[in-house]
Amino acid sequence: MTDGKGTYSLPALPYGYGELAPYISEQLLKVHHDGHHQKYVNQANALLEKLDKARADGTMLNMKCEAQALAFNVGGHFLHKLYWENMRPASSGGGGKPGGRIADALNKEFGSFERFQKEFTELANSVESSGWATLVWCTQTMRPLLVQVKDHDLYVIPGFKVLMVMDVWEHAYYLDYKNEKTKYTSNFWNIVNWDMVDKRLEKVLGGKGTVAQAGGSP
Repeated sequence: MTDGKGTYSLPALPYGYGELAPYISEQLLKVHHDGHHQKYVNQANALLEKLDKARADGTMLNMKCEAQALAFNVGGHFLHKLYWENMRPASSGGGGKPGGRIADALNKEFGSFERFQKEFTELANSVESSGWATLVWCTQTMRPLLVQVKDHDLYVIPGFKVLMVMDVWEHAYYLDYKNEKTKYTSNFWNIVNWDMVDKRLEKVLGGKGTVAQAGGSP
């Protein structure tokens, strides 16, 4: 585009292609990042260009179809960006248990990290067809909640702030795990970047003190 309007771009991975192995192989990561994520970026930008052209020409598009397609591709871009960031090589501190405010929040809501992990894993395993398992922070109840996302459709309550996502589309695991999705969802815990998840919660809560102090009523 040459009119000075912004476009989307594929973010670089915060680690090397082979650094999430053996839990996610180099081959799978290249296909997922360079192929699928890049496609969503390309298609989102093509749609923006199509909309700009129609506005310049004074023509009208099928806005229902265009808006749905844009939401799908931008949602895919947004969720994948979060996904890459909330993973970290096991050799660099990925996995284990969280600390900081996110640990306090999960313990308060779920009773223990183990209970949260069990519920999140079951959420991921029960996604039908294509979608995401998502940990969000509800800014109205001030509680962490678990949400499924169908495809890339981010039609969620505006007050939900995404803290962590797991991609459970087949393209996220099939090269490595074939139809054994439960092995993928189990191994995901070895490469979670809890520091990033905690930073996302810190950004939402700001200077509101402890999780207990930040709690509120709907």
